[in-house]
Amino acid sequence: MVGVGSIGRAIGRLARAFGMRVRGVGRTARAGDDVFEEISGSDRLREALPWAHVVVNVLPLTVATRHMFGVREFGAMKSTAWFVNVGRGATVDQGELIDALQTGAIAGAALDVFEEEPLPPDSPLWSMASVIVSPHMSADVEGWQSDVIDLFADNLRRYLAGEPLRNVVDKRLGYPFGS
Repeated sequence: MVGVGSIGRAIGRLARAFGMRVRGVGRTARAGDDVFEEISGSDRLREALPWAHVVVNVLPLTVATRHMFGVREFGAMKSTAWFVNVGRGATVDQGELIDALQTGAIAGAALDVFEEEPLPPDSPLWSMASVIVSPHMSADVEGWQSDVIDLFADNLRRYLAGEPLRNVVDKRLGYPFGS
């Protein structure tokens, strides 16, 4: 799991429920926990990739994460590994991903996000047998509207009570505090 915030943790919990071993890559290295066996720092990404059969990217797009996945990262993965991107499209150099798929550097990809959206009709990703394309809807789950309203109402209550808010985005980092 590359990205160990709330989304990465939720996916990691589901993977563990299926008996999968789950490791994470976050901004900084830290001890494992109830979801991740271990968490490597992003500076050790290429060292963490060869272990995985499936690499799931849930990174936010920041200056530090733009094109974090490219030829060297795909080259570090097992040739039998799958790459899943439900994070942000520009965290992946899409041309280098296409090359990795065409040359067999990785076995396949499941992609919900792309550098250019919608994915252009002439993109080779559409016709690759080893690629699953979905329409940027991985977060579209039943009940999301109610969850957003509940979060807003809870944050309004917290604001009026002078309590810390939930899901506050660190504008310098580009994602919520504590992720």
